[in-house]
Amino acid sequence: MGAPLALVGMPGSGKSTVGRHLARQLGRQFVDSDHEIEHAIGGSIRVYFEQHGEAAFRDLEAQTIARLCQQTGTVLATGGGAVLRSENRAALQQHCQVLYLRSTPEELFRRLRHDTQRPLLQVRDPLKRLRDLYRERDPLYRETCHFTIETGRPSVPTLVNMILMQLELAGLVDPMLVPATVGRVMPPLA
Repeated sequence: MGAPLALVGMPGSGKSTVGRHLARQLGRQFVDSDHEIEHAIGGSIRVYFEQHGEAAFRDLEAQTIARLCQQTGTVLATGGGAVLRSENRAALQQHCQVLYLRSTPEELFRRLRHDTQRPLLQVRDPLKRLRDLYRERDPLYRETCHFTIETGRPSVPTLVNMILMQLELAGLVDPMLVPATVGRVMPPLA
């Protein structure tokens, strides 16, 4: 399977953490679009966002995603707002196998309540902001993805195994790469 695997989802849904583990399990390179952008601008997204605004950031993000979608053999973690642009949704869906890590706003709030690095959440009521973002973005994530993984409260290894099993069932990964199938005795064909 050479096409990139791309993870989409709300801020804090685990795209980077799960992506790193998934890449390691599959022997692929892990790429984070936000880190690629920070490398290109030579600083933090938060500062760039404050100085240049969201539109300029989204332009840069679209260029980065278009480039990263062309890299084979990778696991790509996208920024939470990557699906806001139609060209990003199209590039992801056409060139990648897209996995939506779906988390409720309440789960995200528990994970992010002390995070000061996410510009869109630096507001008086971050839970309300997460609910608003979820209402706006959930349909776009669903439109873009090939697979939806409910994150709930499982551990990272459990989420990775859930993803691997989905990919195995779809015929996209070697069953020997899926821990649940390694060592499993298959019944003989009748």
